[in-house]
Amino acid sequence: MTALPVIVGFGGINPAGRSSAHHGYRRLVLDNLSTADARDTKASLASLMGLLHWHNGQWLNTQKQPVELDSYLTELEPILKAGTLIRKLENDRFDPNHIPFHKKARLTGTDGESIRFRIRRNQLPDQIPMGWLISDADDGQVDVEVHNGLDVLTESVRPSPVNAAGQLPSGFDPKTLYQSRNHPRGLQMTVFGASDAIQSLGFDWDQVLNHVSVEQISVYAGSSMSQLDYEGNGGLMQARLLGNRVSSKQLALGFAEMPADFINAYVLGNLGTTGTNAAACATFLYNLRQAIRDIRSGTHRIAVVGTAEAPILPEVIDGYTTMGALVNDKALQALDEHLGLTAPDFRRACRPFGLNAGFTLGESAQFIVLCDDKLALELGANIHGSVNDVFVNADGFKKSISSPGVGNYLTMAQAAAATANVIGEKGLRERSYVQAHGTGTPQNRITESHIFSTMAKNWGIEKWPVTALKTYIGHSLASASADQLVSSLGLWQYGWMPGITTVDQLAEDVHTEGLDFLLQNREVGAQAMDAVILNAKGFGGNNASASVLAPHVTQRMLEKRHGKAAISEWQKKNEAVAQASRDYDSAKTRGETSLIYRFGDQVIDGMEDGAVAMTPDSISIKGFARKVTLPKDSAYADMLETDN
Repeated sequence: MTALPVIVGFGGINPAGRSSAHHGYRRLVLDNLSTADARDTKASLASLMGLLHWHNGQWLNTQKQPVELDSYLTELEPILKAGTLIRKLENDRFDPNHIPFHKKARLTGTDGESIRFRIRRNQLPDQIPMGWLISDADDGQVDVEVHNGLDVLTESVRPSPVNAAGQLPSGFDPKTLYQSRNHPRGLQMTVFGASDAIQSLGFDWDQVLNHVSVEQISVYAGSSMSQLDYEGNGGLMQARLLGNRVSSKQLALGFAEMPADFINAYVLGNLGTTGTNAAACATFLYNLRQAIRDIRSGTHRIAVVGTAEAPILPEVIDGYTTMGALVNDKALQALDEHLGLTAPDFRRACRPFGLNAGFTLGESAQFIVLCDDKLALELGANIHGSVNDVFVNADGFKKSISSPGVGNYLTMAQAAAATANVIGEKGLRERSYVQAHGTGTPQNRITESHIFSTMAKNWGIEKWPVTALKTYIGHSLASASADQLVSSLGLWQYGWMPGITTVDQLAEDVHTEGLDFLLQNREVGAQAMDAVILNAKGFGGNNASASVLAPHVTQRMLEKRHGKAAISEWQKKNEAVAQASRDYDSAKTRGETSLIYRFGDQVIDGMEDGAVAMTPDSISIKGFARKVTLPKDSAYADMLETDN
C-alpha cells in the first residue's frame, strides 16, 4: 500500500506577503474577499511592513498612537497595495539609478610629459609595474612617475535599464527579526519561511519526533542560483576586486543547498535525509519529487520541502538583461505606446500570454510540510491537499541551452494522466486547471500554450482553465513553482482563482484551442477544482509538472483507506490543531511570535560520553526519544549466498 503525501503545513514570504493562513494568496484576490478576510490580510501586511503594532492590548500606528483598526486599515490600503506585488524597484538594497561599475581608461601625460602622483607606500601594488619610478616622500608616502601611460579603472555609476521587480513587501526586512549575523538575504528569507511553515502546523515539532525517528525525516531545500549577494558568493567574487578581504563566511554561506542546511542546523535540529536538486526554474518541483518519493516508498514519514531565492541584484539583472530575457523599461513602455504613457507601467511588467517583452524578477522563500496519510491522521494535522505525483524530463538535443524543448510535453502528459488516474478523465476535463509557468516572454507564450493545447486535445478538454501567478509576483526562479503551489492551496479555501489581470487580450500567436485563459479573477467555489497541474520550465531543459489534489479529494481518499471511524477521530484531534494554527496566525500579525532560530542550541558532540549509543541493531542519539533501527535485510537477498 503506497503512502499518500499529504500537505499539512506551509509558510513563506514573497511579494504578496506572508504565506501561512493563505495571506499571500489573499493579497492576490484582496478585492474579492469578505470584509473580515480582507481585514485580516491587510492587518497581516501592515504588521509585516512595520505600519501597525500591537502593544498592551491595542493597535498602534507608526507614531505609536492608538488607532481604530478598521478605519486605519482603510487609510493604509493604498499604501499596502502599492508596497506589494510587482512594482518599481525600491532603493532599500541598492540604488537602481546609481549602480556602481568600473570604466576602463588610459591616462597619459599632457604634451608628452610623464604622469606624476603621490600615494601611501602601503597602497602600492605588490608587484610594481614596469616603468614606474618611485621615490620617497613625507609621512610614509611615495611619489610615482610613469612615462608610458597608465591603465586605470575609474569609478562610475549607471542607471538600471530594468526597474520592475517582484520585491518583498516595502518595509519588511527579514534580517531584523533574528540574529542574522551577516547572512545572505536568501538565508534570512529561509529562516522566516521555514519558521512560518513549521509554526503553521498547529503542533510542536517535538510532537512529530514522538511519532517518527530521525531517519524518517527529510529536508529538501535550496536555491537555483546560490546566494549571490555580497554576504555570499557575490562578495566572494567581488571582494578582492573592490579592495576588500574575503570573509570567512562568504564561501560557506554561498552554497545552493544552504537553505536546507539552515533548516537542519537552526530551525529543526534535523538528523535525517537532506539536500537539494538544483534545476533552474524547476528547482522546487525537483525537491518536491524527492520528498514524495521518500514518503511513498515508506522510508520517510515527514518532509520539509522548499526553496529560497533572492535574485534582485544588479549583477543578476545585468545578466538576464544581456540575454534579452528581462523586460526593460524601454520595451515595457513601448508595449503601451497606444495609451500614450509617459513612463513604464511597472505594475503590469509581467504579461503572460499577452503582448509582452520579457519576464520580471521576483524574490520568494516558500516551504511546505508533507507527511504520510497515516501520520497526518495520527497527528490530527490540517489537510491542505496532497501531492499525487511529480514528473521530470529533459529536453534532449537542442541549440540554445536556454531555449525550450520537448521535455515539457512529456512532463505535462504524465501529470495529466496521473491526475486522470485519481479523479477520472471526466474530472480532468471538468474539475482541474493549470498553473502555467507563464514567464511573460514572447517565446514562452507560444511554446507553453501549444503544450497545454496539445494536452487538451489529447484528453478531450474543451475549456481547460489556465492562469499564471508571475502576473502578480514575478519570476522567483527556484521558488516559482512553490509560489504556484501555495497560491493553489488558497483557491481550495476561498474559491477564487487569480487571473492574468495584467493582460487585456491574448497575443495572436498564443494557442487557445481547448484552453480557457483567465484574464480576470474568477470565483469558482472552494470545491469546484479537484486538482491542479503545476508546470515549470527551467533553463537548460529542466522541465517538471506536478499533479496536486484538493483537500476534499484527499479527505475522500483517506476515508476510503482508513474508514469513517479514523476520519471521525482525526476530526476530533484536528479541532485543537486547527485552533492552534489560527492562534499562531493572529499572534504573528500582532508580532507576538519569534522566528525559530536555535543557534548553538542543544548541539550534540558525538565524542561526548552518552551522546551516541550503538548496538548491532540500533543507534540512540542523546535528546531523541526514538532509536534509529539499523537495516537487517539486504535488498539483494536473492543475489546472495544463504550462508552469508
